[in-house]
Amino acid sequence: MCPAHSCAVFLQLACCCGSAACSLCCGCCPKIKQSTSTRFMYTLFFILVTVTCVIMMSPTVETAMQENIPFYTEMCNKLNAGENCSTLVGYSAVYKVCFGMACFFFLFSVFTIRVQTSTGCRAAVHNGFWLFKFVALLACCAGGFFLPNQERFLEVWRYVGAAGGFLFIIIQLMLLVQFAHRWNQNWSSGVKYNKIWYAALALVTLVLFSVAVGALVFMIMFYTDPEACFLNKLFLGVNGGLCFIVSLLAISPCIQTFQPTTGLLQSAIISVYVMYLTFSALASKPIEMVERNGKNVTVCIFPYNSGLQSETNIVTGIGTAILFGCILYSCLISTTKRSSTALQGRWMPPGEDYDDEKTAGGQNVKYDERDGTIYSYCYFHFVFFLGSLYVMMTVTNWFHYENAKIERLLEGSWSVFWIKMASCWVCLFLYMWTLLVPMLFPKRFQA
Repeated sequence: MCPAHSCAVFLQLACCCGSAACSLCCGCCPKIKQSTSTRFMYTLFFILVTVTCVIMMSPTVETAMQENIPFYTEMCNKLNAGENCSTLVGYSAVYKVCFGMACFFFLFSVFTIRVQTSTGCRAAVHNGFWLFKFVALLACCAGGFFLPNQERFLEVWRYVGAAGGFLFIIIQLMLLVQFAHRWNQNWSSGVKYNKIWYAALALVTLVLFSVAVGALVFMIMFYTDPEACFLNKLFLGVNGGLCFIVSLLAISPCIQTFQPTTGLLQSAIISVYVMYLTFSALASKPIEMVERNGKNVTVCIFPYNSGLQSETNIVTGIGTAILFGCILYSCLISTTKRSSTALQGRWMPPGEDYDDEKTAGGQNVKYDERDGTIYSYCYFHFVFFLGSLYVMMTVTNWFHYENAKIERLLEGSWSVFWIKMASCWVCLFLYMWTLLVPMLFPKRFQA
């Protein structure tokens, strides 16, 4: 074995069993920061457990396992998992697995309170020892299946999950508003160096508003009916009107006086997301039927396919992508030195960077926390704790858990409808508040 390869293997072992930063084995990969490497590993843990929960809620996967795994029934009996491993699938199994994942991240959140430097033992545990942490995560997820009085546990844990899921939605919406402001400010700061950024801002804004208006027209055409769907008409009008109001507010002189960098790009991003949430809510509402020519006709459904499967697949797919996108954004884009200076319209000098460590035969790691932590370890794990509860509630269709199946995730649920619709208004309120607060409290904003 060549020395370079031996060194790379040693470093990977140090990553799994020690406090060294994790990196890829390929030396041609771009450099990675230690903080990014750590957050990526925790995100990978989160995604693995989430995929497991999705599989647990899929009857299709369960049937395929029964048909293709040899001695499946005998294996389930030996594991005391019930007939055809019934205790390892369904909403109760998802509750138990997510309970273990939530406990894992909550314990780490408590463990990393007030960690200010990356040189301490608690920071070393946070940034390394991945093999042991993975085993601990598996143990926590498996431990949920051995809890006493499980009926009472499921009843109480459902309400804990609902509260945590709602809180995560609020954080998710706050991240979206922050992302909209950060995007506009970063591109606006680039105008000093190249005027083409004006054209880029205008083009992206136009495209996003076109998407939002097109989505609104689409829903008016296919999700309303002259004789039914009153709520659809009401909320389409309300949400469309609110998007128009916040867009005018963003470019009003009183707002521009206190926030010169505020523009239509943020409003366009918020409008597109509100239109998606509105579509998601309308697709989640129980079907409505009207009597025409002596027959009951289903109205206000997705037009390009019979039934609800097509719209469910679209909403579920987009919702999953947005969930993971928000998770990745909250984990990998934190308040680093470089991002902070970009937000303030300044650029970090080329020489001000981090120390690199050459990893023989592997990816180079930039140790960006030598002078202190650049993000809150405690808050990071707390967001993942809430994300675990949100995944649990989403996969089990919130309060309609007993008959929940992943293939019918958003089929006819009033609870999901009102959650999505309320999320629209919370998102608009948060964005409107970020526009108004500098005008209402100018001294505090300047400080």
